[in-house]
Amino acid sequence: MSNTTVRSAACLATVAFVLPGAAFAGPLSLVGVFHDAALVVQVIILGLIVATGAAMVVCGMKLASGPRLAGASAYLSGLRLGGPLAGFVGAAYGGLAMSMGLANTTAPVPVNILAHGAAEIMMLILLGLVSGSVAVIANWAVEARIDRAVLSA
Repeated sequence: MSNTTVRSAACLATVAFVLPGAAFAGPLSLVGVFHDAALVVQVIILGLIVATGAAMVVCGMKLASGPRLAGASAYLSGLRLGGPLAGFVGAAYGGLAMSMGLANTTAPVPVNILAHGAAEIMMLILLGLVSGSVAVIANWAVEARIDRAVLSA
C-alpha cells in the first residue's frame, strides 16, 4: 500500500469514528434535509408550508365570495411579514446549532456533512420568502377586490 492510501484510510476512519453520519452521507434531497433537521426546525418548515397553503385558500375564498367581503385579510397582512421572519428565525436557529456543532468538533468536518446544515438554512430562508411573497400577492388581489367592490357600490 502507498503512503497516501494509508493516510486516506486513516483520515476516513477518524472521521467515521468522530462523526458516524459522515461515513453514510448520501445524496442530498429536500426530504433528507427535512429528516435531518432538528424538531424545532421541522415544526417551522411544516408551519411555513401550511401557512402558505392557507394563504392561497384564504385568497381563493375571498376572491370567490362575490360581494361579501368578510374576514381573513388580517391573516394575509400578518403573513406578509410573519412568514419571512419565521424563516429567518429558523435559519438563525439552524445556523447557531451548526456553529456550535462545528465548535465542539475536534476533527475537520467534510463538506458533504456541512452541506446538510447549509441546505437546511437555505431551505428555511426560501420557505419564509415564498410564504411572504404568496401573502403579498394574495393581499394585493384581495385589496383590489375590496377596492372594486367599494367603488362599484
